[in-house]
Amino acid sequence: MRCAHSHGRVGNRVAEIVPLSEAVASLVHDGDTVALEGFTHLIPFAAGHEIIRQERRGLTLVRMTPDMIYDQLIGMGCADRLVFSWGGNPGVGSLHRFRDAVENSWPRPLELEEHSHAGMANRYVAGASGLPFAVLRGYTGTDLVARTETIRAITCPFTGETLTAVPAMRPDVTVVHAQRADRSGNVQMWGITGVQKEAVLAARRSLVTVEEVVDELEPVAGQVVLPSWAVTAVAVVPGGAHPSYAQGYSLRDNEFYVAWDAVSRDRATFLAWMDEHVVGVGSVR
Repeated sequence: MRCAHSHGRVGNRVAEIVPLSEAVASLVHDGDTVALEGFTHLIPFAAGHEIIRQERRGLTLVRMTPDMIYDQLIGMGCADRLVFSWGGNPGVGSLHRFRDAVENSWPRPLELEEHSHAGMANRYVAGASGLPFAVLRGYTGTDLVARTETIRAITCPFTGETLTAVPAMRPDVTVVHAQRADRSGNVQMWGITGVQKEAVLAARRSLVTVEEVVDELEPVAGQVVLPSWAVTAVAVVPGGAHPSYAQGYSLRDNEFYVAWDAVSRDRATFLAWMDEHVVGVGSVR
């Protein structure tokens, strides 16, 4: 399977439809900067689990809202660094594997680069636009400016106003989940779509897991369509967003989010759960 660079991608290249295990093996490498995006909806859990099974190491994980899938990746030793704007178990509380890595370096130390939601979103937009940085009004009055080196003050050349600049985000690979793809690899998603489009367009390589492949993409209100030339690979993974949801296909598993708090608090309990539910369940797709 080929690995393509997204910047300047034009022409007749089309996304390949391949098994999930093959896509991860080809696209996600040790030491990569990897973004798994999805804002409460369409979170690519199945792809994250495949990254864990393939024992990727030294990753820089990027995500606007690292939640349970990043807790799992961090707890299984996949990550050395996290670039993020908010971290927690939505509606429940802390991410205990994330906290353990930061406070106790278990299973390995975790370097942090923290931004605001607006800052992260603008970084993806800059990356998708081929620009070196983004400019926004933000961060004023927060301590992030003093703690994060990638936040800089900049003076507007037209008004003299002091603004904030953040560097473009260009992941080595972006992974998202979507509802459908057609047989040419065009991808369709709808509902809450967060920054998936921008994160894919900013990336050098991209993997989209989908609920199904169809002959033709029927229009849906509020849809986002990623053209095949912007996607490196598509993998058919029904239920690949669980315990988050895919609008029109599945519901959010709120009980799972609540139960994760107890599972993740203890290292041994966490490892046993991961061994039973993730590591020991090989990808069959």
